[in-house]
Amino acid sequence: MKLITSCLSSLLLTILISKAILAAEKPQLDVPRLCRHDLPSAINQIINRPALARSHWGIEIQTLDTGRTLYSLNGDKFFTPASSVKLLTSAAGLIELGADYRIETTIYSVGEAPNLTSLRLKGQGDPTISTQSLKTIVHQLQDKGIKRIENLIIDDSYFAPPLINPTWEWLDIHSYFATAVNSTILNQNTVTLTLFPQQIGQPVKFSWSDAIAARQWQVVNQAITGQADIDYAIELDGYLGQPVLKLRGELAVNEPADVWDLAVVDPAQYFLESWRSQLAQAGISVIRGQVINQPEDKPLETELITNYSPPLQQLLTTINQSSNNLYAEVLGKILAQELNQATAIDAIEFSLSNLGIKPTEYKLVDASGLSRQNLITPQTLVNTLRLMSRLPQGKFYRESLAEAGISGTLKRRFTNSSIAGNLWGKTGTLIGVSTLSGYIMEQNNPNIVFSILVNNSELKNQKIRQAIDEIIVITNRLNKC
Repeated sequence: MKLITSCLSSLLLTILISKAILAAEKPQLDVPRLCRHDLPSAINQIINRPALARSHWGIEIQTLDTGRTLYSLNGDKFFTPASSVKLLTSAAGLIELGADYRIETTIYSVGEAPNLTSLRLKGQGDPTISTQSLKTIVHQLQDKGIKRIENLIIDDSYFAPPLINPTWEWLDIHSYFATAVNSTILNQNTVTLTLFPQQIGQPVKFSWSDAIAARQWQVVNQAITGQADIDYAIELDGYLGQPVLKLRGELAVNEPADVWDLAVVDPAQYFLESWRSQLAQAGISVIRGQVINQPEDKPLETELITNYSPPLQQLLTTINQSSNNLYAEVLGKILAQELNQATAIDAIEFSLSNLGIKPTEYKLVDASGLSRQNLITPQTLVNTLRLMSRLPQGKFYRESLAEAGISGTLKRRFTNSSIAGNLWGKTGTLIGVSTLSGYIMEQNNPNIVFSILVNNSELKNQKIRQAIDEIIVITNRLNKC
């Protein structure tokens, strides 16, 4: 009888893994239920495939309520977590600031309308301010009867430098996902460059979405228009420490517009010039403008206008569902200010220590996960997720995560499967790194908390994600047998 049971179990695992592969390729299929004691064998069959065996896997899967370990592989080892870092940053932010916290942007004035001696905007890192926000502020100033401003001041002193994390890869800092993090942020400190093919052999044409931001870049255009249907071969890079973009390669003559979202070189100056332009369009004259980077005592000022960001709960959704690096870095810097800590990392460590996560269990150098010098264990991420689920803020924390098949970075994963709508998680992606951590909460199964971190892989991230998804599908089909 034992021999027959063993054979049936092995046969079940073989069928299970085959269907799991199909489930990842055709998400409408689900695998059959599996006994808990067979889960390790099922997962091992996936990660030990020849194509995946050279990748470095860290996996921790536990029941959420009891903490029972269902599967662990290198759970206590350090991995590069990519954007999984945002789970720590957002946990600290929610604990310390609360879901209703809003970032203030205050405007101070000296003088009386219609002529002001000075107008100072003090930023505190609100990443949601846009050109439309500036227009709203200008309308508020018009309503107060202001016609002339002697000195327009952008106060960028709330956050201390450096503006760009020195551990980020220098090729990234031209891109929208690695912008400078300062106190006065406009349009997420990004600008769009669009390339258009011309006649074959002619240089490509380019245009900017914002003329003010464009003035901060020098473009060296060596890209040309190529024959129809050639492979995409445009490259964009720059010179370290210089505001220079170099376009190279070929763009097929029948290729559609090629869009690049890039970082603004000098965000505070961009904010100043943009605001000054909006004021001029509204008929409010500005005699001179300046950016200040050091706090100044201005006893004669009066608070004129205070604007507020959306609540932190909404900002966390952007951090975790859209994996927005700028928002995460801003939150870390705000925590440092609110907790009177020297750096964002110190603030995150302070908060997580109170939660029960020891600083020895991870090493952070940024708040977003863009740096490859961050290190976290799968068990640390699982513990953070579990501890947060027990707090009153736990509901907001979970709801900030991407929902499988529905929202954020998981919108196109697990569609048409039993996982859709039952998994809330945070993804992470760098070249050679793919991660997923979160909760599986399905009505007919035990609630599960998990973290899967894959490092040092030569595979395309799509292939790694497919394997991760197979593991999740299997884990969701456990029986108590």
